[in-house]
Amino acid sequence: QAPIKATCEDMLCKTGFPEDVHSAVVSRSVRGGQPLLNVRFRSCDGNKKIHFGSSEPEDFRVGEDGVVYAERSFQLSAEPTEFVVSAQDKETQEEWQMKVKLTPEPAFTGASEKDQKKIEDIIFPWQQYKHSSHLKRQKRDWVIPPINLPENSRGPFPQELVRIRSDRDKSLSLRYSVTGPGADQPPTGIFIINPISGQLSVTKPLDREQIASFHLRAHAVDVNGNQVENPIDIVINVIDMNDNRPEFLHQVWNGTVPEGSKPGTYVMTVTAIDADDPNAQNGMLRYRILSQAPSSPSPNMFTINNETGDIITVAAGLDREKVQQYTLIIQATDMEGNPTYGLSNTATAVITVTDVNDNPPEFTAMTFYGEVPENRVDVIVANLTVTDKDQPHTPAWNAMYRMTGGDPTGRFTILTDPNSNDGLVTVVKPIDFETNRMFVLTVAAENQVPLAKGIQHPPQSTATVSITVIDVNESPYFVPNPKLVRQEEGLLAGSMLTTFTAQDPDRYMQQTSLRYSKLSDPANWLKIDPVNGQITTTAVLDRESIYVQNNMYNATFLASDNGIPPMSGTGTLQIYLLDINDNAPQVNPKEATTCETLQPNAINITAVDPDIDPNAGPFAFELPDSPPSIKRNWTIVRISGDHAQLSLRIRFLEAGIYDVPIVITDSGNPHASSTSVLKVKVCQCDINGDCTDVDRIVGAGLGTGAIIAILLCIIILLILVLMFVVWMKRRDKERQAKQLLIDPEDDVRDNILKYDEEGGGEEDQDYDLSQLQQPDTVEPDAIKPVGIRRLDERPIHAEPQYPVRSAAPHPGDIGDFINEGLKAADNDPTAPPYDSLLVFDYEGSGSTAGSLSSLNSSSSGGEQDYDYLNDWGPRFKKLADMYGGGDD
Repeated sequence: QAPIKATCEDMLCKTGFPEDVHSAVVSRSVRGGQPLLNVRFRSCDGNKKIHFGSSEPEDFRVGEDGVVYAERSFQLSAEPTEFVVSAQDKETQEEWQMKVKLTPEPAFTGASEKDQKKIEDIIFPWQQYKHSSHLKRQKRDWVIPPINLPENSRGPFPQELVRIRSDRDKSLSLRYSVTGPGADQPPTGIFIINPISGQLSVTKPLDREQIASFHLRAHAVDVNGNQVENPIDIVINVIDMNDNRPEFLHQVWNGTVPEGSKPGTYVMTVTAIDADDPNAQNGMLRYRILSQAPSSPSPNMFTINNETGDIITVAAGLDREKVQQYTLIIQATDMEGNPTYGLSNTATAVITVTDVNDNPPEFTAMTFYGEVPENRVDVIVANLTVTDKDQPHTPAWNAMYRMTGGDPTGRFTILTDPNSNDGLVTVVKPIDFETNRMFVLTVAAENQVPLAKGIQHPPQSTATVSITVIDVNESPYFVPNPKLVRQEEGLLAGSMLTTFTAQDPDRYMQQTSLRYSKLSDPANWLKIDPVNGQITTTAVLDRESIYVQNNMYNATFLASDNGIPPMSGTGTLQIYLLDINDNAPQVNPKEATTCETLQPNAINITAVDPDIDPNAGPFAFELPDSPPSIKRNWTIVRISGDHAQLSLRIRFLEAGIYDVPIVITDSGNPHASSTSVLKVKVCQCDINGDCTDVDRIVGAGLGTGAIIAILLCIIILLILVLMFVVWMKRRDKERQAKQLLIDPEDDVRDNILKYDEEGGGEEDQDYDLSQLQQPDTVEPDAIKPVGIRRLDERPIHAEPQYPVRSAAPHPGDIGDFINEGLKAADNDPTAPPYDSLLVFDYEGSGSTAGSLSSLNSSSSGGEQDYDYLNDWGPRFKKLADMYGGGDD
C-alpha cells in the first residue's frame, strides 16, 4: 500500500504559491536593501528555474531565493501596502501570482519587548499510538523552512531567531542543543541555544561572502541524556546585503582598433567582479562609459554593452593621423546599475588606433636632378624624398621605389634608406659619356603593403629624375688586346716585328697624341717607338728560351695620354714563335755502366732535341770513324725514333772508364747533327750482371762535384779541430790564472797567523827534504821576462837583473808553485808594489848567491829620489816620510 499512498500524495501536489494572499507585519521605517519577508513557492518538479518579479519594482524586488527586499528607504503608511509577487518559469514561460499585504507594526507603549516581537516556534515531529498492539500511521517529518538572516546585522546580540520545542516538554523535563558548523564546529559560537527554553540565537553579525548558509541540527534529550525526539535539520541562509563594491580585474585596460573601422567593430572587453551574491541584484553589474578623451571627431565614438562589458565603435571617423589614442572612463555599478542604491567603481580603458595604409607616399617635388661621372658605379646620384602620413617605420609607411621608364639597359637602381625613407638612385653599370650624356627616369613610389580599400595613388606618387653624365678623361685602350703575332724564331735584333697602337675614347677632349712605353718584357727582346707604336727586336728571338711557354712569348706595353688627370692603358702582345731547326740533338744519359764481357753489355740511350716536330726525331745514331778503336770496340743499333742501344763489339774489354762519341742527326730540313760523348764505365760483373768492382771504378771516375764536396768536408773538420784547440788553450790559461789568486782573507801580509797546533815531538821531525828542490831546478822560461811590470809601478827605473840559474832536468812542486805565484803577482793590478816576488830557495851546499856583501845598490840612498813613494797610497806614507822627508 505504501507506493499507492505515495502516488496519491504526488497527485495532490500543485505547483505555485501555497496561498493567494500573503500578509506580513514589518516595521514602519524601511531602508533600502532591507529583507522584508520570504515568499514560498512550491515546485512539484523540482527542476524548474523560477524567476520572481514585483509589480512595484521601484519599491520592492524579489530575490531568486524568494526573499523580498526593499528597493529604497521609505515609511509605510498606516494602511496596508499591497503589491503582487509573480513567479515565471524561464523555460515554459508559465506564470503564477500572489498578492502580498504589508502591515506596519503597531506602536505599543507599555508592552514589554517580549510581547512586541513574536518568535516563531519549531516543534519536533510527534508519534501517536492508540493501543500498544496496534500501530497508527506516523505523521511525516516536517520540512523546516530555511531561516533567512540578513548579513551585517547591527544587533543587539545575541539576537533571537526561533524557539525549538517538543510537545513532550509538558510531561518531561527536556534539554535542547544544536550541532554543526557555527555551533559546536568551526566557526564555533556563532549560534547558541537556551537548553531549557530552546531559544536559538545568533551572537554576532554574519558575512555572506564568508559563509552563505549554515546547516545545524537540533536535538532534544531528557535530563538523563536520552534522546526524546529525532534530530531536526535547521538551515540558516545569510541574506546578502549590498556591502561590496564592484572591482575591475585591471585598473587600466588596453585595446586597439584599426583606423577607419566601421561602426559596430569590436574593440575590447572590460570585466569587473562583485563579491556579493551574483544571483541577486547586489552582485548584478552594469557597465557604462563616463567620459571619452579626446572628444573628436565625436564625443561618443564608443559604446559598451552594459552587461558583458564589450566595447564597440558606434561612430565612423577613426583616423590615426588625427587621434592616435582614446581614453575611456568605465564605470561598473551593482544593483543592476541602480544609480541610487548601487555601489560603483571605475577603471580606465586606453584604446590605441592602429595604422592602416590609408595614406600613399607622395614625392616632395615633381622633378629631381642629379649628375654622375662616366664609368663610375655604386654612386648615389640623386635622393628622392617622399612624405607619408602613416605611422613611421611600419609597412604602411616604408616606401619602395621602382623605375617605370627611361632606363632600358638597367644602369640604375633605387634603394630605400630605412631611416629617412628616401629613395637613393644608384648607378650599377658604367655609363659612357660619348654614348649617353643624359638620362630622364620616371619613378613611382609605393608602400610595402597595399593601400586600404578605396584609396588610390595620387599623381604625387610619381616623379621624374634627370641625370646628367659628366665627361672624364678615360684610359686609352689597345685594339686588339691581346694582339697575336706569328713569327719564326731566330729573328735578328733590329728587325721590325709589328705595330701595336691604342685608341683614346675621349672624342670630345682636346688632347695630343698618345705616348707608348714598354711595361713588361721578361727576356728584354723588344722595344716600342713612343710615337707610332712600332715594335722592333733588340735580341734574337729564341723559342727554346725559358721565357717562352707553349711557344708563346708575352710582352706588355703602356699607352698614356696627357689629360687631366693623365690616364694610361695596357696592352699585351703575344708572339707565337715558330720552330726552326736551330738545335742539334744530344745524348741522354751522359754516363752509363756496362760489363767487360759481351753478355750482358747493352746500354740504352735516348736522343734529346729542344726543337719540335718536324725538326726533332726520328733520329739517326752512328759511331764516328775516328778514332778507329771506337768502331772496333763498340757498336750502336737504333731501336726506335728516339732510342738506341750501345754494346761491345769485342768479347772482352778491360775495366775502366771510356769516352764513346756518338753522332746523332735529327730529321729537320736541313738536318742538324752533333757528336755527344757518352762516358761508359766498364766493370767486372757477377752472374746477375751487377758490377763487383764498383769502388775501384767509382774511385777512378770520381766526379768534380764529389771532389768539391769532400774538400769542403775536410776544411770544415779542420776548422772545428782548430777552434777546439784554441778553446782548450784559453781554458787552461784561465784555470792557471784563477788557481793561485790568494783570497784576501788568506793574505799573509800584515796579518798575524796563529798556530795553535803543536807537533808530536821528535817523531814529527823526520822530514823528507827531498821534496824541497834546489833553486837550480827552476826552468829558465819561468823567470819573469824583462819588460813585464805592474800597472801601478812607475816605469822610471831599470829592472833589477838577477843571475840566471841553471835549469834542472826535473822541476819539483815548489818550483811550479813559485812560477805560478810569479805569474799571478805580475797580472794583479791591485797589489801594492812591495808585493814583489821573493824567491826562497833551499839553502843547500854551494849557494850561488855567495856572501850578502855582494848585494849592493846601484847608487847610495842619498842619491835616489823617494818622492814617488807618496804616490803609492797611505800604506807607504810612513816610508815616504822616512826617505823623502828631507834632512830632518
